[in-house]
Amino acid sequence: MNFEHLIQINAVDNPALPMLTRAQLWEGLVLRAEQPQLFVIGLDSCIVHERTETTLERELHYGNATVRDRVTFIPNDQVRYDIHAADGEIGGSLTMTIEEHDDQQLFLRFEYRTTLPVGNDSADARQTQEIVKEAYRTSDIDTVRLIREYAQGRKDPDPLH
Repeated sequence: MNFEHLIQINAVDNPALPMLTRAQLWEGLVLRAEQPQLFVIGLDSCIVHERTETTLERELHYGNATVRDRVTFIPNDQVRYDIHAADGEIGGSLTMTIEEHDDQQLFLRFEYRTTLPVGNDSADARQTQEIVKEAYRTSDIDTVRLIREYAQGRKDPDPLH
C-alpha cells in the first residue's frame, strides 16, 4: 500500500499557530529519529546500533516485538525510514520531506510505501487500508504538534503519550 499526504506547517492566515523555521522543523525531525520514544506511542525503547553522518541503524522494541530499521538523512531536507520486514511483519518505508513554497509557506510531506497488500478489493481490505491511512495521518499530525512544542522550548524528556 502506498499513501502520502501533506501537512501545512506555517499558516500565514492563522496567527494562533506559531511559525516554525525550516531549521526548527529539521531539528524536530532529527529528534524524532534519535529519540523516537518521545513521538511513537507504545515504543518501549530504541537502540542505535550504528550511526554515520547521514544514517542510523536502529532496533525498536514494542513489548515483545522488535523492529529493525535504517534512517537516512538528507540534511535540512528529508528523513527516510526503511523498515525491514521480518517474521511476517509489514515492511516498507516512510519518507518525510520538507517543502517550502516561499519564505512563509512551509509544509511537511509524508510518503508511506508498505508491503500491506492492496490487490484485494474486498470491503474488509478497503476498510483495513483506510484504518491504516487514518492511523498514519493521526500519528503525523501528532508528530508536527510535538515538534512545535519542542521548538517552543518544551524540555520534558518523558514521552508525551
